[in-house]
Amino acid sequence: MLCSLWYWPRAQDAYTGAMTSKYFTPSGGLPPQTQLLTDRAVFTDSYAVIPKGVMRDIVVSNLPFWDKTRAWILARPLSGFAETFSQYIVEVAPNGGSDRPETEPEAQAALFVTKGAATLTIDGVDHSLSEGSFAYVPAGVPWSFKTGPDAGCTFHWIRKAYEAVDGIPAPDPVVTCDADVPPTPMPDTDGVWATTRFVDPNDMRHDMAVTIVTFQPGGVIPFLETHVMEHGLYVLEGKAAYRLNQDWVEVEAGDFMWLRAFCPQACYAAGPGPFRYLLYKDVNRHPGL
Repeated sequence: MLCSLWYWPRAQDAYTGAMTSKYFTPSGGLPPQTQLLTDRAVFTDSYAVIPKGVMRDIVVSNLPFWDKTRAWILARPLSGFAETFSQYIVEVAPNGGSDRPETEPEAQAALFVTKGAATLTIDGVDHSLSEGSFAYVPAGVPWSFKTGPDAGCTFHWIRKAYEAVDGIPAPDPVVTCDADVPPTPMPDTDGVWATTRFVDPNDMRHDMAVTIVTFQPGGVIPFLETHVMEHGLYVLEGKAAYRLNQDWVEVEAGDFMWLRAFCPQACYAAGPGPFRYLLYKDVNRHPGL
């Protein structure tokens, strides 16, 4: 699905005059030798912050069966780190992609495009993706991802092993767009806190939720959320002060946060524009015993 890009204002590059993506997208490279080492990276036993400044060429990875592609791996199942999911930022050059993107048959995928365009083929059906496109691919369903000769594509790829439940059917594929899904205001917030839900949260076929959370300037999470769901948060736009466990951390567009289950969290949106992040959480299943 080609997104309705007119819905969202886009920035203009100060040097080239070209229109840039609405969503922050890393460009890699390396900082100069004169740059100080000071940055905002934090890794604790309850949360991690990977700021945009450390997403450089030296930390990218190649992926099996992907051509002209590199990936920043932000989260992976690991003792003392993410337990339920992995999350990548994938950069595909023109005429790149994969006919065999997933090598684990139990893995489902959520994709969100931050820059460029591509064709996603799910079970033989082609879908045109552009900035703001979201797609869900169920586990075991064949898919491919290809860019054309004129443009590359950068997207987030969230992977989770699907937890099937006897008596509940597997979910269907979903292809939609940020601009075409009306945000749902949170109760009693006058719309300053809203969630873009690409999938019905009451659909028990799904065991993970990938949404976009939006705070208008000055909006807050007015209590310390403390809950069983693990989170991955990638800041698409804006900046905020985020409470992570006992710490207040400043975050901005391009930063990634991982929060383990029960890590207390809250935030203040700093402005001057909206603060928006792509959110992963595990839902709708009993905890394993």
